[in-house]
Amino acid sequence: MAIVKSIPSVRIINGERIQTSEVALVSESSYTVQGEACIVVRGVKEATLALNSRTSDHVVVKSMTKLLVVSDVGLIDEEYAEVELDRFACVEFRFVRNAWYILSSDGLKQS
Repeated sequence: MAIVKSIPSVRIINGERIQTSEVALVSESSYTVQGEACIVVRGVKEATLALNSRTSDHVVVKSMTKLLVVSDVGLIDEEYAEVELDRFACVEFRFVRNAWYILSSDGLKQS
């Protein structure tokens, strides 16, 4: 398994300077967001992605596998303890005032 990161970048999250990368290609069964703008999860049967409000405030997640997304604080969209993404789904998350929100989602894919 592996984690491949793109061009390094620096972001300011919660007033902190975070060294990260624009994109991470994740092939691990478990991963915590580390400030990346985009994460693609692939190469494993299923995985869990933990949103991390200390290092991230915005992330787009592309799932090429079955993926469970969990929050480090409270509920996602003030309602869900976790969000399950099917293969090929893409969801954009934003951290606002101590909560993670889904800003956009491609919805259900037609097979």
